[in-house]
Amino acid sequence: MDIKTLLGRGVEEVIDKKHLETALRSGKKLRVKLGIDPTSPNIHIGRAVLLWKLRAFQDASHTAVFIVGDLTGLVGDASDKDAERPMLTQEEIRANMRTYFAQAYKILDKKKTEVYYNSKWLKKMGFVDVAKMASLFGLHEFEARDVIARRMKAGKRVSFHELIYPLMQGYDSVMVRADVELGGTDQRFNLLTGRRIQELYGQKPQDIVMMDILEGTDGRKMSSSWGNVINITDSADEMFGKVMSIQDTFIKKYFLLATSLPMEKIEKVLRSMPNPRDQKLFLAESVVWQYYDQKIALTARKNFEKKFGKLASRGGGGEIRADLELKKKPGNYNIVDLLVEGHLAASKSEARRKIIEGAVEVDGSKIKDERAPVKLTKNSLIRLGKRFLRIT
Repeated sequence: MDIKTLLGRGVEEVIDKKHLETALRSGKKLRVKLGIDPTSPNIHIGRAVLLWKLRAFQDASHTAVFIVGDLTGLVGDASDKDAERPMLTQEEIRANMRTYFAQAYKILDKKKTEVYYNSKWLKKMGFVDVAKMASLFGLHEFEARDVIARRMKAGKRVSFHELIYPLMQGYDSVMVRADVELGGTDQRFNLLTGRRIQELYGQKPQDIVMMDILEGTDGRKMSSSWGNVINITDSADEMFGKVMSIQDTFIKKYFLLATSLPMEKIEKVLRSMPNPRDQKLFLAESVVWQYYDQKIALTARKNFEKKFGKLASRGGGGEIRADLELKKKPGNYNIVDLLVEGHLAASKSEARRKIIEGAVEVDGSKIKDERAPVKLTKNSLIRLGKRFLRIT
């Protein structure tokens, strides 16, 4: 992979880009670090974005340094949290990380990966060590972070242990002597903290590669705590179906971050398949292929089409087979009432929330206003996520 693609595809920011480009051109073998906290039992494809970037560095002959944060996971990262996350127990962490390395090796080359648990060195730290690192930062720097500023403005609690987390992540960089650290854009503060702590310990500051964030099935950032995830351990059929349920606005982003298709191929697919449903079929097949193989991906597609029918836009001559049916005369109706009456939503509040999330379509058109009447014709099709309601 060329340097432009390595530092470009899916990347939002590089610090220090000029320095890193020079290092890459020099042929120096860099130590590239990625840490993941086992706050849930599964690695989802949002987290896998960073693992695939680490694999790209690995394929370019650099050293992949993978850290499972068995101690940072106890404390919890506040980078993307709108409320304080209770500290996990050691038993929960142990249970969650039981298969973490096995999952990571679905992406990384095991023989070429250095692996660590950060409790190995963090448990040995004392108050003097923490105080020495903490003296580099002012409280105002922590408070200036968007997510923390919002919580404080709203009067939500911010605990002291949340202030410690960036120091722990930064010290990881010292212990593995990282030349580069990978992370999401929501981790900017933590990644920069590592640079300053490395200088404190007499090391050159690491360069930083920040990746874009992948949204989940409900349109919010993919997060295990929200349950909107597509796990890399999901069955092929489950993975395919979840990809088919994402919002149309994220199709190109998924191609970019969740597949390894060349950019020219992605652009060609998007041009040649103007209908979002066709694009998503190709996307879902590509994502499943990424974690299984071509044969399994094709089978998953056939299973999906067998369950829901071939999409008419593909010229298959068939219709989508709906999960549910509702008898209504042609005319204008309130979409919230239809979703509840047709059992696509359990309540009106859930129906409204799904509309806001962009998960509702009527005859292929996304519904954005819960109050605007929708026009039903004979055999109209209402979709909420992966489920379909046929009007008869």
